[in-house]
Amino acid sequence: MGKDASAEPSQNDFAARAAYGRAARERLPRSAHATWDPPADRTDPVSLLELQAETRVPELVPIRHARMMASALSFYRGAALLMASDLATMPNTGLIAQLCGDAHLSNFGVFGTPERRLIFDINDFDETLPGPWEWDVKRLVASFEIAGRHRGFSDGERDRINRSVVQGYRERMAVAAESRVLETWYGRIDADDLSARVKAQQLPRQLEKDVSKRMDRLLAKARTHDSLRGARKLVTKVDGRMRIEALPPLIVPLEDVRPADRTEAESEETVRALLRGYRTTLVGDRHPIDEYDYVHMARKVVGVGSVGTRAWVLLLRGRDDDDPLLLQAKQAEASVLERFLPPSEYAHHGERVVRGQRLMQAASDMFLGWQRADGDDGVVRDYYLRQLHDWKGDFTVEEMIPKGAEIYAAVCGETLARAHARSGDRVAIAAYLGDSDRFDRALASFAVAYADQNDRDYAAFTDAVASGRLEAAQID
Repeated sequence: MGKDASAEPSQNDFAARAAYGRAARERLPRSAHATWDPPADRTDPVSLLELQAETRVPELVPIRHARMMASALSFYRGAALLMASDLATMPNTGLIAQLCGDAHLSNFGVFGTPERRLIFDINDFDETLPGPWEWDVKRLVASFEIAGRHRGFSDGERDRINRSVVQGYRERMAVAAESRVLETWYGRIDADDLSARVKAQQLPRQLEKDVSKRMDRLLAKARTHDSLRGARKLVTKVDGRMRIEALPPLIVPLEDVRPADRTEAESEETVRALLRGYRTTLVGDRHPIDEYDYVHMARKVVGVGSVGTRAWVLLLRGRDDDDPLLLQAKQAEASVLERFLPPSEYAHHGERVVRGQRLMQAASDMFLGWQRADGDDGVVRDYYLRQLHDWKGDFTVEEMIPKGAEIYAAVCGETLARAHARSGDRVAIAAYLGDSDRFDRALASFAVAYADQNDRDYAAFTDAVASGRLEAAQID
């Protein structure tokens, strides 16, 4: 890891923590982050993807490959293991924070807090694990370079966007380092503040109007994404009873899933028992989950990188059929980072995800918890559960314009810094970054070099599909 734990200063010695961060520059200058030179013995990227497929539902793996085939950006979204493998070959600062582990631009967005406020935050923690803080920043800035290429932005536009990511991170970390302790822990970005950020840019009138319109449309749409809307899309009535509607292979009701791919959920009573176990991981002695009853469940294909892991949608009923709740139970495997970093302190990977999410997010879903289930195939699998729809909204890459992407990049950088400041040594990290734009420029250069690597890996991946080495499904 390149970390001398014995040299770490006391947490209440702020001057020593700052000195510790500045000393890290001696071990690894900020300018050293600018390059990516693949080692001669770099692992074949296709082999890593084949390795991941070994633990996934065989019939879903071709869907994962098909989604990754869509573009170099889609490939990058599914290639967290590849980048983790590459980052592990590079020197690191030795300054540790709780990592998202897959901090690409599409894993940020807006969602509702339990207080029904819409905030902007990281929204995916499948790979969360403590590690060098800069790994997350590098994955994030490289994702903006790849997205900028996908959108056809110019070299200059992409460079400004890339630097905005890192500048947002650096400046927010500097604020955290100087803030009162509780201010750091209470910090959040309210969604309504995003519109104010657009106005603060003092853009030309038409450009400001365009960016603001896109922002307002996203926020308005997010507020409609709740369990009622989800139920209208996913739930039907069969013989007067609510059932999740089949849309194979993307949504398959439990009774239609082949037994080898089921968890221990063949009966209503078994599911009730699993929900009771999950209930013990939720916060609070009284919880709204107690007022819901299990109705039905179905397997659902989600995301890009997650495709092939088991994910279930659970339909629960409150007062009546007009009071539904949809939960998602998603399989949690070992983080891709655990191949290269110390293993999680949690034996249950669902708990690893939930603990990491609660630590990094400004506010988390009140239904966020974990559970373990025995499959018919004799394999014990870990899951974490959360609401399927809770005022969620994502920024659409296909609609991004350069200036909007630049603003979004800065907000993502700030958000990542806020998350790292809660778990890592924000004083040491801020001291390492310093006041200049040296680190900004270094990571902007790294993003270009790594995007080139992603292009090469994507070409190798598409060649593997064309040759028949990997199978990709036909998706309409």
